[in-house]
Amino acid sequence: MQLLAVGLNHTTAPLSLREKVAFSPEQIAQAVVAARAWFGRDAAANGRANEAAILSTCNRTELYAACAADNTVDATAHFLADFHRLPYAELRPHLYTLPQDNAVRHAFRVASGLDSMVLGEPQILGQMKDAVRQAEAAGGLGTYLHQMFQRSFAVAKEVRSTTEIGAHSVSMAAAAVRLAQRIFDKIADQRVLFIGAGEMIELCATHFAAQNPQSLTIANRTLERGEALAHRFNGNAIRLADLPQQLAQFDIIVSCTASSLPIIGLGLVERAVKARKHRPMFMVDLAVPRDIETEVGQLDDVFLYTVDDLGNVVQTGMENRQAAVAQAEAIIETRVQSFMHWVDGRAVVPVIQDLHESSEQLRLLELERARKMLARGDDIDAVLEALSKGITAKFLHGPQQALHQASGDERARLAALLPQLFRSKR
Repeated sequence: MQLLAVGLNHTTAPLSLREKVAFSPEQIAQAVVAARAWFGRDAAANGRANEAAILSTCNRTELYAACAADNTVDATAHFLADFHRLPYAELRPHLYTLPQDNAVRHAFRVASGLDSMVLGEPQILGQMKDAVRQAEAAGGLGTYLHQMFQRSFAVAKEVRSTTEIGAHSVSMAAAAVRLAQRIFDKIADQRVLFIGAGEMIELCATHFAAQNPQSLTIANRTLERGEALAHRFNGNAIRLADLPQQLAQFDIIVSCTASSLPIIGLGLVERAVKARKHRPMFMVDLAVPRDIETEVGQLDDVFLYTVDDLGNVVQTGMENRQAAVAQAEAIIETRVQSFMHWVDGRAVVPVIQDLHESSEQLRLLELERARKMLARGDDIDAVLEALSKGITAKFLHGPQQALHQASGDERARLAALLPQLFRSKR
């Protein structure tokens, strides 16, 4: 079975390409099913079920697979291009294609926060768990990926509990606050708007709320969900549809929705800036695909930052983190070797099953023979003697025949191996 991780992230691809390859939450199940079907012919030919899971965040899109085919690394890359209707030649230079232990090592590093834009950030672990739940619901998980992801979560827990990787992490939310403090002397004097009500917005709201802003507002498509989040921070909620009339009220805007198209256009912001009489607006777009049109960043009095921009703000405490990284990498390497040993063990399972089945057939044949001997009145000790000798003879027939038929080096290898295989445990 071939294990694979194929994808792109913030280090291999610009935001403009990452947003083209991102999967919306509504697409994940369909994409998992499509990925399994993409390898369907190869899997059927080998009599094995293929597996697939997709992780798509603002910083990465990755397809994890377990397939029986030999040529699946390139085929997986082609799947990403085909699904998003992108030219393969445009996508391929930005993709990493990791087979076998490299795929496992990558999954462990991602779960542990070592491959994140913000080193050690914990959010990715929750995102990976969500991806696994979605893949499982879509029927994408089997023995191999299920085991790999469960071990990924265990490794992440071990890394966080035994190293200081988390103690020196800087979240995207904290970075957004620090950027805002470069524009405004006191966030306590500003009105803050959050667009969306997901996990990232919740994290950002927590960090900004700690600065005691003048007001905190949540804009969301579903007012009830926005109100529930706003209530936690003693804030207000508005409908996303009301944004055009109210945008000018806010000094700080942080947006992160799952929209496939921008929800804040250039014209909307131009009108807001005019209404504000050119008082500065600080905007953070954490969504992939982006929520705010890129042209907005060219306006005077508007300071627009994307997820890639925030990556330049989080490079603090690197010396302390690097010591923790070395510890984490050592843990991961040990766990990768353990998992690959398990994978290798899975390869002999069919052989062990065949041995059990053939041995059971031999046992039943001799047992039936013994019962016939007892039925005709043979002495029980003689029957037991014949039963034991019959089972032994049948079991040794194959190895003995192989040894007799072999010659030269092959016979020498068999002669050295057979005593190990038939050494009894006393």
